[in-house]
Amino acid sequence: MTIRIAKVEAFAYRVPIASPIKVAFGTFRDRPFVLVRVTDTEGVEGWGEAWCNWPSVGAEHRARLAADLGERLIGREFAGPEEAFRTLTSDLEVLVLQTGEVGPIAQALAGIDIAMWDLAARRQGVPLYRALGRSHATSVPVYVTGLNPDEPETFALPRQAEGHRAFKLKLGFGRDLDLRNLAALRSALGPSATLMTDANQALSLEAAIELSQAAARHDIMWLEEPLRVDAPPADWTALAAASPIPLAGGENLRGEELAAAAAGDVFKFIQPDLTKWGGLSGNIPILRGAVERGRVFCPHVFGGGIALMVSLHALAAIGGEGLLEFDCHPNAGREIVVGDVVPVTEGRVPVPQTPGLGVTPDLAALARYRTWPALP
Repeated sequence: MTIRIAKVEAFAYRVPIASPIKVAFGTFRDRPFVLVRVTDTEGVEGWGEAWCNWPSVGAEHRARLAADLGERLIGREFAGPEEAFRTLTSDLEVLVLQTGEVGPIAQALAGIDIAMWDLAARRQGVPLYRALGRSHATSVPVYVTGLNPDEPETFALPRQAEGHRAFKLKLGFGRDLDLRNLAALRSALGPSATLMTDANQALSLEAAIELSQAAARHDIMWLEEPLRVDAPPADWTALAAASPIPLAGGENLRGEELAAAAAGDVFKFIQPDLTKWGGLSGNIPILRGAVERGRVFCPHVFGGGIALMVSLHALAAIGGEGLLEFDCHPNAGREIVVGDVVPVTEGRVPVPQTPGLGVTPDLAALARYRTWPALP
């Protein structure tokens, strides 16, 4: 398939939230997201999303960057999304060195790549997961993410009533509070609920070992990012050997670092964020290899509706025993885009069978939250 690019656009949004969302390294006081639209010369469009959660000014910067970088594709012809991704990545190597903006440029490229894949699947008339090589998929399992340290059971119980069966708690707020919250969740949700934990790089090696051993009695599926991702490899190896809970990570790794983690023995669960680095073109080959080696792909997702949908399709395409991260906090950036396409039933959501991602953002409905470019 040959794709000739006619236009690349980006849009930044900020959705107010009633209750701040706390993680170990900071607090979300609104929900930003960046949409990317790529249109080919035949008028077919595809949608992507670029990660932009931090810093607080990140959304507008990423949107401007994606629009600027996308201009390099206009009028050019590519055999498919992978060629466009490789070409643009190569073209920008010197710019990355010049600016030092490794993350923002990677995130803008990820948004463009996702949009290219959505466009390609729409051109083929198939769901995105089929364009990625899987012949058929009907549903994937999900887990509730973003359980705050403030009485998380009060948020989790209604989600269980809505059909969720797996839940991830944020750690890193002190040993006593972390263990209190795990005990409260297990008691409230019952022995059949699946529990995961995420420390967002907040612990020392000694604290991570101690907490993992104390938390294991609550039957925890994984301990996510307990250490800084740049901690010495020996520390990660020591933790993997000492922890009775399997380790998970990958959302803050890129390129060769992610490939090495996926090929190594430290992480059982590999969790790249497709909107943060690599989109689909960069991540899919790494993930296929990881699953072949017995690792479990669980995409990291904490953004808008396109981020959720591309992660769903990637999980459906890769297969294995992974779960989809599912944000249940109110967020119009997800709700307006996704609508009722992925209802939760007994801990699973359906895989859309319509072309591409299965959703198209309603820009008019989102207009009240748009911060860039300014509305006419």
